[in-house]
Amino acid sequence: MRILSGIQPSGRPHLGNYYGAIRQYISLQSGNEPFYFIASYHALTAVQDSALLREYTIGVALDFLALGLDPAQATLFAQQDVPEVTELSWILSCVTPIGMLERAVSYKDKIAQGLSPNHGLFAYPVLQAADILIYLSDLVPVGQDQKQHIEMTRDIAAKFNQQFGDILVIPEPYILDSTAVVPGVDGRKMSKSYGNEIGIFDEGPALKKRVMSIVTDSISVTDPKDPETSTPFLLLRLLAAPDETAEWEIRYRAGGLGYGDVKKRLLQLVDETFAPYRERRRQLEREPDYVMDVLREGGKRARAVAQQVMHRVRDATGLPTTY
Repeated sequence: MRILSGIQPSGRPHLGNYYGAIRQYISLQSGNEPFYFIASYHALTAVQDSALLREYTIGVALDFLALGLDPAQATLFAQQDVPEVTELSWILSCVTPIGMLERAVSYKDKIAQGLSPNHGLFAYPVLQAADILIYLSDLVPVGQDQKQHIEMTRDIAAKFNQQFGDILVIPEPYILDSTAVVPGVDGRKMSKSYGNEIGIFDEGPALKKRVMSIVTDSISVTDPKDPETSTPFLLLRLLAAPDETAEWEIRYRAGGLGYGDVKKRLLQLVDETFAPYRERRRQLEREPDYVMDVLREGGKRARAVAQQVMHRVRDATGLPTTY
């Protein structure tokens, strides 16, 4: 199966990114044909500092390679290395109804968060559809809350095929583990936009400060507590072994447990779990040529597929290449 997913370059990944998506992307590389791109064009809707965008783009490559992405099994590349995707985006925009874009939940959410309602943000789903369709992707990993993105891509592809013939593969969503919705330090879904994240490459005092700042309720130490409503427990459950998780759950319900004890153990688990990945990332930072070679090779592989698809799209739409 050809799998396609994009990762926005927006800074260091956090626990929500890892448990909600990245670890599943890594597992999918075995026995499939994954194409994972760094969504730099998409990032321009919010990040318009050129130096920062370059830093973030290379950072995503470092993160994924450190976390176990194997360039021999998965194609990792930067979106801008396949310029054909913007051409397909324009062609798809000519069959995409305005009403569909106006109904996009992600657009409404981002405007509510204070982002400027520019055209890039509004037309985001069309470029996203082009990203998926230009590689003839079979499956697109998404969280349950992102399913609308794939439904829109499927609708756009169907409209194109109806007008011009069966050129584009209509992809299926691959719903990621719905149990991996990760709370941030304030109890809301972990997100950089909320500033409530715990970075997986954080360490030392910075990591300790974040973990120990997790918001808890005012129930006294002696009273029983519901682990299912406790952010420290919900985070600990992601990292701890099942037996240990069960022990903590018993302690919660029995009473006599202080939240500080849970946070201290959570800090240990985060530190121990991601220590090897932090060391691997530091090693990769000392090998910039290798990282760039991975992106260049991935870009060549991805572009070869995109060019074949665009040749068929141009012919079908009456835009054949004349040189």
